[in-house]
Amino acid sequence: MNRRLRTAFAVTAVLGAGLLMTACGGGDKSSASDSSAASGKSSAKASTGGSGGDENTGSSGSNGSGTSKSSGGAAAGSNSSDKSGTDGDDTSGDKTGYGQSCGTNDISWSVSSESQAGGYYLIKAKANPGITCVLPAALPVVAFGSDGTEAGPAEQSVGEQITLREGVTAYAGVNPKTVNEDGGKELDSLIVSVSNDDPNPVSLKVGSFVVDKPIVTNWHTSAADAVPTT
Repeated sequence: MNRRLRTAFAVTAVLGAGLLMTACGGGDKSSASDSSAASGKSSAKASTGGSGGDENTGSSGSNGSGTSKSSGGAAAGSNSSDKSGTDGDDTSGDKTGYGQSCGTNDISWSVSSESQAGGYYLIKAKANPGITCVLPAALPVVAFGSDGTEAGPAEQSVGEQITLREGVTAYAGVNPKTVNEDGGKELDSLIVSVSNDDPNPVSLKVGSFVVDKPIVTNWHTSAADAVPTT
């Protein structure tokens, strides 16, 4: 009986030791398997991360390309600025209508009837807008109606040239009849120009008047100086 019990206990101990060893071996395998799986996942993630880095690098390359486009825009802006500057030079170089001798059509003309010195007509000359020009030191040319009679000088010497510009008016006085005798021609307009060879004389309507040995003053910058006297 005792021998059998000992034998049974011995067999049981051997079997228990075998089972314990088997269990330990299985646990090691499971741990090794889990470790390998974790390592594989980490490697895959590392590989994916590397690929993402490459994509970001490619994106940076695209941004670099965008910078080149911006540089092209800057170049276009530079070209636009150059063109604008050229246009500005062209505008500043345009001096048409400044500093030239006055033509009759450069001037705005008007006339009024004055009572001093027995009555005369006061011619007023102003430069047209945007014009600066020079009236010569000479008598204005004044004729009467279709008759063609010209006014002679009311002063013994010619005056000075006058620069017409904004705010400046030139005046000349015309006396159409300087004799006290009856007679003369009845006319109704003054024909005025800057010079004899001017192609654009103007006709100023003043109503009916008698012309007999007319005279005209030089150009003056004061209306008071443009009173014709004999």
